[in-house]
This record gives sequence, structure tokens and C-alpha cells, in this order.
Amino acid sequence: MKFYLMACMALFSIKMWAGDPVTNNLSVAKEKAKTEHKLILLKFSGSDWCIPCINIQKKVIDTPEFQNFAKSNLVLMNADFPRLKKNLPSESDKKLNAALAEKYDKEGIFPKMLLLDENGKILAHWEGLEKMEPKVLESKIMPYLGKK
Repeated sequence: MKFYLMACMALFSIKMWAGDPVTNNLSVAKEKAKTEHKLILLKFSGSDWCIPCINIQKKVIDTPEFQNFAKSNLVLMNADFPRLKKNLPSESDKKLNAALAEKYDKEGIFPKMLLLDENGKILAHWEGLEKMEPKVLESKIMPYLGKK
């Protein structure tokens, strides 16, 4: 049984790794959104200190259900602002995250998600998100998919 669980976890990890990578580069995201006719979902998080951010990542973003939805409809972005030294991003990633925060989250609200069009224009935004579930987030995004 233990071997079976470990094998399932390994396969799940490989499947998640093989999916579309998450970026923090707005230019890359906009180009991909234009090419693939998708919207951009930008998430602001504190991955090692913001409990609601961690919960949203685990209970919504990382679920196979939401990943399947995202693969067809979204370019995923994450501007992460960890506090622990071991989790700090590279200097170039820090600059990209800071630029995203300056443009889209000057108030420093965590967690925060924004739905952007292929040009980076805000279509919708959500803050807090403590009770979010994959289907709830999908239902919030669905009305904008026809406007891609």
C-alpha cells in the first residue's frame, strides 16, 4: 500500500511538472496569451507566510481539476513575496515581482488574483479568497472566456 501511494504521488508530481509553467514575466505571459488565445490569471502571494495564500495554492490552483481548466483557458502567473531567506527568489525574479506589484497591487494585498486580457488589462480581481474552491474560481472566470 505504501509503495502504491508513493507511486501515485510520483506520477501526480510528474504530471503537474509537465504542465504549463507558471511565470512572473508579464511580457512572456501576454505573448503566450495572444498566441494561444487565453486569459492571464495573476496571483499575488506570500508562499511561506500567508496562510490564505498557501491554502489557495494547495486547495485550488494545484488541484488537477483547476489545472485542467487552466491548461485550456489560462496563462498562470505568480508574483511571490516569500519572507524566509531560503525561499527568496533570484534578483531578476524579485525585479519582475516588484514590477507586477507596482502595476497591479500597490496596496500589497495578499492573497490577490487578477484576471487579465492578452494585453494586460484587468478584467476582474479577487481579494481575500479564504473560501475559494476550484469550481468557484472557474465560475468567476467563465464569463470572461468569451471575451478573449
